[in-house]
Amino acid sequence: MKRRTFLGGAMAVAVVGHGSSALAQQPPIKIGMSMPQTGGLAGGGKASLLGIEIWRDDVNAKGGLLGRKVELVVYDDKSSASETPAIYAKLVDVDKVDLLFAPYATVPTAPIMPFVKQRGLLLMGNFSFQVNSKVGHDMWFNNAPWGPADSWAASFLDLAQKAGGKNMALLTADQEFAQNLALTARDVAKKRNIPIVFDQVYPPNTVEFSSIIRALKAAKPDIVYVASYPPDSAGILRAVNEIGIGDSVKIFGGGMVGLQFAAVMSNLGSLLNGVVNYNTWLPEKSMYFDGTKEFFDKYTKRAVEAKVDPLGYYLAPFGYAMGQMIEAAVGATKSLDQKGIAKYLRENEHKTIVGSIAFSADGERKETATLQAQFRGVKDKDIEQFRSSGRQVILFPDKLKTGELISPFEAARNLGLVAFPAQGQGGT
Repeated sequence: MKRRTFLGGAMAVAVVGHGSSALAQQPPIKIGMSMPQTGGLAGGGKASLLGIEIWRDDVNAKGGLLGRKVELVVYDDKSSASETPAIYAKLVDVDKVDLLFAPYATVPTAPIMPFVKQRGLLLMGNFSFQVNSKVGHDMWFNNAPWGPADSWAASFLDLAQKAGGKNMALLTADQEFAQNLALTARDVAKKRNIPIVFDQVYPPNTVEFSSIIRALKAAKPDIVYVASYPPDSAGILRAVNEIGIGDSVKIFGGGMVGLQFAAVMSNLGSLLNGVVNYNTWLPEKSMYFDGTKEFFDKYTKRAVEAKVDPLGYYLAPFGYAMGQMIEAAVGATKSLDQKGIAKYLRENEHKTIVGSIAFSADGERKETATLQAQFRGVKDKDIEQFRSSGRQVILFPDKLKTGELISPFEAARNLGLVAFPAQGQGGT
């Protein structure tokens, strides 16, 4: 694999995949994107990029797209929203890329939405949340499994109410992604007549959560919904371990970013037990589709060399799936016409390594495939345990379910039980 690096206002890397001499005779199809390679989002960005690179290599080995090699043009956005507008303008106006992929995460993606809408450009989304809700761009397609905006909170509260939860505490970071989650959680709670007994937004630089957890515990909630970022998630769980959360809590978690990444899971270890949290892919029988195993075989080998998340469950397969959808759309339309590709993506269901994907008019999934899963039997300092089934028991959606909720939270946390057989477990 060859890498050509260009230095300018931002770091750029043009990654050229393997190809035959026939492919080399034609100009490549250039797919441009920014991707966080430094800063707080770098861990996820690197894993996402590796997933996309594996797709690029696979598609080039099959002859490329339209008989042309696929080339990736990638800039480091430094995990910053202030970097992405200039990067995407450069990709379009200077680099003359053929297609655009969005950066990983909500914060870097939101500022480029007006630009792509104004220019009439297709943008494949990459794990942002509700960035198109106000812009209304009809050429946006998110690879994330979120689905309708309220489905995230609704699935968590479904589990909570079935466990007997009657009131809720909210603890959320003062960041766009977390506040979008909090907004939908409040709306769903209001519709279900679930009173909110504690609602605190904390600054994103918060490192000490003991006083917050004490105040939350004093409110005696049944349901605790947390929307946090990786450093916060770790700090919150350490405070819960130190102070406790109270016997009234039926369920704890929901929207904690970071608990999907190998390094964070390994560092927290047994502190994860009992937590119910969102995820996107887990090594359970119900989650293997055509090509899934082959992808992870490749990812696992390359992750060591690339020094990225050794598991790669959260983002990497969805980066690959983003490429698969473009591959199918370009193949079906036999062109790079972005309106034609958008029409195909909107009107068809797409088979990918993360399952079938169909889009609503807003470019989000028609149906949520976001998991709610409970940590069980987790030991300290052991990454390899997360390659086995049962460490995160899928509670939602029903078609992927591998077990039932253990509640209340303190009992689940202290037991650290290993998964038990699911009722009506989904197939492959």
